[in-house]
Amino acid sequence: MLSGLRRGIYPVACVLAALTIAASGTGYLVVRDIGDIGGSHAIVSGPSTGPQNILLMGLESRRDWNGNILPESILRKLHAGSRRGVANGVGGDDTNTLILIHLFAGGKRAVGFSIPRDDWVTFAGTVGPQQVGKIDQAYGVSMFYREGELRVKYPDISQDRLAYLGNEAGRAAAVATVEKLTGVRVDHFAEVNLGGFYELAKIFGGVQVCLKHAVHDRNSGADFRAGYQHLDAAQALAFVRQRDGLPNGDLDRTHRQQAFIDSVMHQLRIEGTLDDLTKLHALLSVARQYVITDSGWNLLDFAAQVRSLSSKNVVFHTLPIKGYEVIDGQDANVVDPRYIKDIVRSAFAPKPRRPARSARKKKDLAKRHGIAIPTKGPQGGAVAAKDGIPCVD
Repeated sequence: MLSGLRRGIYPVACVLAALTIAASGTGYLVVRDIGDIGGSHAIVSGPSTGPQNILLMGLESRRDWNGNILPESILRKLHAGSRRGVANGVGGDDTNTLILIHLFAGGKRAVGFSIPRDDWVTFAGTVGPQQVGKIDQAYGVSMFYREGELRVKYPDISQDRLAYLGNEAGRAAAVATVEKLTGVRVDHFAEVNLGGFYELAKIFGGVQVCLKHAVHDRNSGADFRAGYQHLDAAQALAFVRQRDGLPNGDLDRTHRQQAFIDSVMHQLRIEGTLDDLTKLHALLSVARQYVITDSGWNLLDFAAQVRSLSSKNVVFHTLPIKGYEVIDGQDANVVDPRYIKDIVRSAFAPKPRRPARSARKKKDLAKRHGIAIPTKGPQGGAVAAKDGIPCVD
């Protein structure tokens, strides 16, 4: 039974990558550890089995979940400023990563869309007067105003309680805003901040990546040659954070985040991480501390359904933009919400049971059941890796 449990832990670990998962004895400990992952009541959870939509969120916060600034040594490794800088507002609480994944019925296939952080949208579920902005700001705006309200109403509120309630407001707003933009309901979410990403990447032992071109960026710390290479935890964070110096900036960064998830899924499969109980417990211990999910998500039931999911059956796209524009003094992406809703709903719809038998029927079928996902323009085509490690800019 323990070997089966390990196979079930695999997809949960992939979500934690993404993220960026009995018997008695050690098997019991693993089940207990998975059961302790969660912590948020920001949304009403959907089903844990069957088709479902999952939002992966990466928060740029330089603080832990209790509001404490990360240690200077960690900030330095992550090229994330200094403790003094964070205390003065460096970093904020925006969602640098938003990836909406649809798991199809049966759990063997999934499709995901990265949502560029600079997309200019109308918020939903936010606290405070600001109701429009870049989609990554919905979280931080709500967190800021909710914490301000709480300080006034409860002057003696503890820092950890303030941070928890502030983050809960941010999560609710981020999820609601994604739902408003895409037109689909989010059933579950998994969230990690910079410190959590770094700790998880250390447990994974770093990650294999492939770059089409050599890159050097002082802001993120990315300094990599072209081709396949292994990155340690700090380098992996630099890899997924870089946008300066890339042909399409933040849109190319979304491809790197997708490639990271593909690579982690591949490594977990081929390197036997989930058969190594020491690494397994270390991974789950870090997840319990750093990964936040909605409390109604039964990860064991979810894991049992998707234990056969592999990177070759997961395809990632980046939501298209219409162009760039300066809005309220900010460089932003102009988007077409109606077009985005059509694309997402089409991609998430079940495939027709019977394929068309002629080119004409195929064309009619596309009109009835879907809309083509753009493969050209700054968002590029799909990111998928048959060998587990896609090459990206």
